[in-house]
Amino acid sequence: MPLEQALSHVFGYTCANDVTVSDILNRDPSFTQWDRAKGFDSFCPMGPVVATGLDPSALTVTTTLNGDVRQHYPISDMRFSVQQLVSLISHDMTLHPGDVILCGTSVGVGSMKPDSLVEVAINGIGKLSNRYG
Repeated sequence: MPLEQALSHVFGYTCANDVTVSDILNRDPSFTQWDRAKGFDSFCPMGPVVATGLDPSALTVTTTLNGDVRQHYPISDMRFSVQQLVSLISHDMTLHPGDVILCGTSVGVGSMKPDSLVEVAINGIGKLSNRYG
């Protein structure tokens, strides 16, 4: 879809914790293991709501790990805007109502250990809290 139409196809925004097991990711240098490293049960919680009517460029993501702030960045700092991502992805695959696009993350989260508490908060949306392992 054209760039100028992309945001009209976005229903809303939410928080997500896109967990990756990094030691699996590059275990075999000839085949990056994205599916396995991101595909375990409970590895992509989302919520607490789907918020509508927001300007994504005005939002800020804050991620804490066991109470320590590990990320705090404005979405406007992303390499590609939400509008650009939706447009670019739609040129490679068909997007359907209900599809979810995770926009990536900034550096800094670090490694979770069993019983770690991760909280992802976005102003105007709320906070997603989940315990790992």
